[in-house]
Amino acid sequence: MLKYFSADWIFPVSTPPIKNGVIAVNHDGEIKEILTAAAAQNLNLEIKKHKGAIVPGFINTHCHLELSHMLGQIPEHTGLVKFVQTIIKSRQANAEQVNIAMQNADAKMFENGIVAVGDISNQIASKDIKQNSKIYYHTFVEAMGFNPERANAIMDYATGIKNEFSPLPASVVPHAPYSVSPALFGLINEAAEKEETFISVHNQETTNENDFFKNKTGGFLELYKFLGLNINFFEPSNKTSLQTWLPYIKKQKTLLVHNTFSSKADIEFAKQNHQDLYWCLCPQANLYIENTLPNVDLLLSENIKITLGTDSLASNQQLNILSEMKILQQYKNVAFETLLLWATLNGAGFLGLSNQYGSIDAGKNPGLNLVQLSDDFVIESDKVIKLI
Repeated sequence: MLKYFSADWIFPVSTPPIKNGVIAVNHDGEIKEILTAAAAQNLNLEIKKHKGAIVPGFINTHCHLELSHMLGQIPEHTGLVKFVQTIIKSRQANAEQVNIAMQNADAKMFENGIVAVGDISNQIASKDIKQNSKIYYHTFVEAMGFNPERANAIMDYATGIKNEFSPLPASVVPHAPYSVSPALFGLINEAAEKEETFISVHNQETTNENDFFKNKTGGFLELYKFLGLNINFFEPSNKTSLQTWLPYIKKQKTLLVHNTFSSKADIEFAKQNHQDLYWCLCPQANLYIENTLPNVDLLLSENIKITLGTDSLASNQQLNILSEMKILQQYKNVAFETLLLWATLNGAGFLGLSNQYGSIDAGKNPGLNLVQLSDDFVIESDKVIKLI
């Protein structure tokens, strides 16, 4: 038997919104049909009508479930260098405490209408939670090592963790340009091509990153000293970070995460040198760490594929994609339909899930969320009601 859901607006994402539309769903949550109000009126259907807007389930393309136990432990606005140092010093905790925090974070994301997550991992600790979750996870196992002599050993270690996640989908990815050598980038790219998988990398989250690659200055020198790393071998490229490392990734689908300090020249370079890029924004984490946001107007003008992420509870108060949308609408005046595309169909496209998630179309099982909008589609609350 079919269930019928209606609201003031239905946002299928793949097609224009439907005022007072009706969605027919079977017992498994599969979309069977989307009807206009006029078409449904003559069918004598038992329709559950809601006030608000029905949208597909959200896709969180960047999260760190492993850091969920660090909620509220790091002060805001420290800047990325001090933030990373604090993570390194503080991330170890009682295994049971870490596990409970991850369970709670997973449950909260599901409650917040998130149906799929691209999750960063450095260990196997999150596997059981992911296996038993109602959320789809793709795990990005981070490889980190700036010394090229260690590239093979680091890749072997990360590959071992990735294999332990089997049968869950996982891939080895670079952490960030300032923590991955060209040799390690090459090994990651080679594995991604062989396995036909995709890549995620933190990109230009701080001005220090560009300073380091341009002329070997800035806060990362302090970070390497903190880590006890000798980087005498490193020669600056006289280019920005993105323009330095992107050529190491040849053709695999790649997610650039944060992009807080990406310039027009960087974006143009990226478009010319890579044909399958997605750009992930995590606005609340950017405000938490660097107290700034990416140049969203620039990103919009460049007609690139944008997704949304929450980052971790070490750098955010909650894991809620609707809340990220609300921040971008509030600070950057981005249209709701644009934000919804980023939060759903674009994320599903990056994770290779477009045949199931991302839009309300017949044959898909995307989940249905009810959200509250004003008459001119301003997000009134970050509270999500899951309908299915």
